[in-house]
Amino acid sequence: MKKWTAVLLAGVMALSMTACGSNSDSTTGADTTAAPATEAATTAADTTAAPVDTTAAADTTAAEADLSNVKTVSEGKLIVGTEAGFAPYEYLSGDQVVGVDMDIAKAIADKLGLELEIQNMDFDGALAAVQQGKVDLVAAGVSVDPDRAKVMDFSDNYVDSTEVVVVNAASPALSEPTADALKDKTVGVQQGNIADLWVSNADNASPKEVVRYTKFAQAAEDLKNSKIDCIVMDELPAKELVESSNGALQILEGDPLFVDQYAIAVQKGNADLQTAINVVIKELKDTGKLDEIIASHSTAK
Repeated sequence: MKKWTAVLLAGVMALSMTACGSNSDSTTGADTTAAPATEAATTAADTTAAPVDTTAAADTTAAEADLSNVKTVSEGKLIVGTEAGFAPYEYLSGDQVVGVDMDIAKAIADKLGLELEIQNMDFDGALAAVQQGKVDLVAAGVSVDPDRAKVMDFSDNYVDSTEVVVVNAASPALSEPTADALKDKTVGVQQGNIADLWVSNADNASPKEVVRYTKFAQAAEDLKNSKIDCIVMDELPAKELVESSNGALQILEGDPLFVDQYAIAVQKGNADLQTAINVVIKELKDTGKLDEIIASHSTAK
């Protein structure tokens, strides 16, 4: 997001889900200190605008697609940028980055006959890296919004996500997950993800302060210690965060704060790779494999 948490999927998926996606290719970890709100970060586009059409120019089935023209940053490799602090989409198992997005990326690499290389970085850094052609794609729970669509291209949506509000269970600073309830509150978000954009937009909410983190683990510690009032984030990662808090945190019950979609980002104009990704996403959905992938990584009960 790095990471800009039941599961509800787009298309054929019946699991319900909710949101928020890394840095230079040499980065293997992120600074977990909270970044102060800046004017540049708070002038975000209205994420309630009309949906962005992420569909490739033409519907292409696996049988019809010619994937031989796909070019990658490094010959023989497919390099994916991600932020491994956004379970179940991407997280660390030992020293390996795994998760829903990594399984999708592996399926794309296999389809193209390439070796998958995963680069773990900050969410903002990953989005910059794909724009600059340093990685081939970003798979990190990336939300599609009009401003991002101006500077990078997106695959078809592969999952719907639901944004929720996490509070301190012992002393919740708010009682309902609404925009009005966020007024005059100190809200934690992952820097650069869709929750950051949404909460920072005055048309959506009026928090007292937006505190930005590169890692949700640090946001969780600050929430436990009442340094912030709540965290706004995707439902699935939120469930994982709450599960690991041993009762210290809880998700506020109620309707989602807002609903979002995730897609895979590629460099602007890279239609060949975009088509290949869409082919794989369609196959994973049609065969039910995407449901299996998500279920295999969703451990919070």
